[in-house]
Amino acid sequence: MSGSLDLKSDPVELTAALVDIPSVSEDERDIADAVERALREQAPHLEVVRNGQAVLARTDLGRQERVVLAGHLDTVPINDNLPVRRTGSGADEVLHGCGTVDMKGGDAVLLHLAATLPEPRHDLTFVFYDCEEIEAERNGLGRIERELPEWLDGDLAVVGEPSNAAIEAGCQGTIRVQIRLTGARAHTARGWMGSNAIHAAEPVLRRLSEYTPRNPVIDGLQYHEGLQAVKIEGGVAGNVVPDECVVTVNHRFAPDRSAAEAEAHLREVFDGFDLTVTDCSGGALPGLTSPAAAGLVSASQSEPVAKLGWTDVARFAARGLPAVNFGPGNPTLAHTQQENVRTAEIRHCAETLQRFLS
Repeated sequence: MSGSLDLKSDPVELTAALVDIPSVSEDERDIADAVERALREQAPHLEVVRNGQAVLARTDLGRQERVVLAGHLDTVPINDNLPVRRTGSGADEVLHGCGTVDMKGGDAVLLHLAATLPEPRHDLTFVFYDCEEIEAERNGLGRIERELPEWLDGDLAVVGEPSNAAIEAGCQGTIRVQIRLTGARAHTARGWMGSNAIHAAEPVLRRLSEYTPRNPVIDGLQYHEGLQAVKIEGGVAGNVVPDECVVTVNHRFAPDRSAAEAEAHLREVFDGFDLTVTDCSGGALPGLTSPAAAGLVSASQSEPVAKLGWTDVARFAARGLPAVNFGPGNPTLAHTQQENVRTAEIRHCAETLQRFLS
């Protein structure tokens, strides 16, 4: 049974109510039903559409600019961290529980704005989507882009992912490759008759250990690239010289490089080796010079920082929208049993976006 949500209540109380509706990826129906019902009943100024387990809503006031505000409704699997629990009080109050950080605090802020801003400065589109925490091809935002692409159009996208209540502009890209080494099997008692593929990985690992990553500054924000081996597979049996070894490498690249340029760079770094790309997602430039983004930065009354991971802001950037992450919570606590968010950050994000949009 879906829970009941009061969208006009304190965003902290709304966060607690959302957290207490379990919504592990692929099981978001209850929370989507609750969000849809609340928007239809409490925000009559919005057009509301359901798409699978995603809920979309928007104004149509003829404003010159449109801001898209997006948040995913799903969480990672529950880990003995529901129902929501509270500690502290006042400015030191903390909500504990699955999804408090990633990202029901952000969802609560956006839902509160949806219900309490009938006459915003910009036209607004709200996108509450499913399946963000699992494989990219299941991501509800991708489905919406295929089926309802006009709902993702605008002049700025704000994704409510946890960012320590600071504006994290753009995001880095990510690419994973497999480097395959081959050899020849032999009995280890006569190892000289074979060729050990695991040993052949040594120059690959040496290139990784000697690699110096870039730290480019883009729009005044410093990004930190990285190149890491994340998996090694090889071996046949305890008495067999292995004839194959695969090293999986992950490269996080700054958004001044395209996905194609990142792949070309890795092929240069590992020249002479058999390299296969297994996964690649481009980054997003900060785009802070656009009028809408500059307005948000001004409303935040703080300095933006570079987003060092990959988030769905990249999907919006690929559509030509400047995009930022802005949400309550420390992202290093996401997906942990200790997930918790300071209520002061939830209120700060709500107040900042209220200033920006009203």
